[in-house]
Amino acid sequence: MMPVRRDVRFNLPPERACDWHAQGPYVTHFFNALSLLFPAGERFFMDSVRNYRDRIDDPELKKQVLGFIGQEAMHTREHIEYNDLLQEAGLPAHKLDKRLWAVLNFFRKVLPDSYQLAITVCLEHYTAMLANLLLEDATRIGGSVEGYTQMWTWHALEETEHKAVSYDVWNTVLKPGLGRYLLRTGTMLATTVTFWLIVFDFHVRLLIADRKRGGHLRGMWRIVKYLYGPRHGVFPRIAGEWLSFFRPGFHPWDYDNRAQLARIDGLVAAIDAANAITPSARKATRRGVQASA
Repeated sequence: MMPVRRDVRFNLPPERACDWHAQGPYVTHFFNALSLLFPAGERFFMDSVRNYRDRIDDPELKKQVLGFIGQEAMHTREHIEYNDLLQEAGLPAHKLDKRLWAVLNFFRKVLPDSYQLAITVCLEHYTAMLANLLLEDATRIGGSVEGYTQMWTWHALEETEHKAVSYDVWNTVLKPGLGRYLLRTGTMLATTVTFWLIVFDFHVRLLIADRKRGGHLRGMWRIVKYLYGPRHGVFPRIAGEWLSFFRPGFHPWDYDNRAQLARIDGLVAAIDAANAITPSARKATRRGVQASA
């Protein structure tokens, strides 16, 4: 699977940044919390793979790494713009972003390259699981504001397209054996705790900052059901894929959902059709919204 860098832009209505999801602001801010992770997180992913690029001899994998880095760069750019909308809406997006950058920069200084790559492998599995859930279950994001829906769907498709790249680099540059297995699985346990604590912290802080919106009890019930519901909750739905990571012979493409990638061309065409205003005009519109607030 060869990742393709796609330079696409999205028309994200600034006035809907806090309630673009069909299920209301509580679920919206769960996605917004995830968005806040991506600028710093995607840069960490790119750097951890670049650390080993000179040790890759397979020309096909080299091309996949270039595609992976290209896609992650586009994700970073678009989520920076997305997160700027959250900041303009009065949410502490930039403060939370700076906090995550500080944590990941500390990891760069103190952790060996192998552990940084292990973190990337684990988080890429998380993004692949969440992406697959969004793509296979129309209720995850259906009925939401078009621009935001298109952005999350595009991101999910590209995460699926490159979901095995960091893992293939991992298998190429680290010596096989028990040590590699224990590093991978031990890192997944630590990463799982850290990842969800950060998401929970960011989610709560966004909700507190946006507490002017009503319907708190209804909103709380919706997010609990969205995340923990026994039939359709996020955590029950990804539990099996998460456990599969601990198999000694695990590979991301063991779960073959590449059929979803047939949607990419149609989505890009729809984005081009819907995105009627230029990036410069969009920024001017945002400045106008901010000035009138």
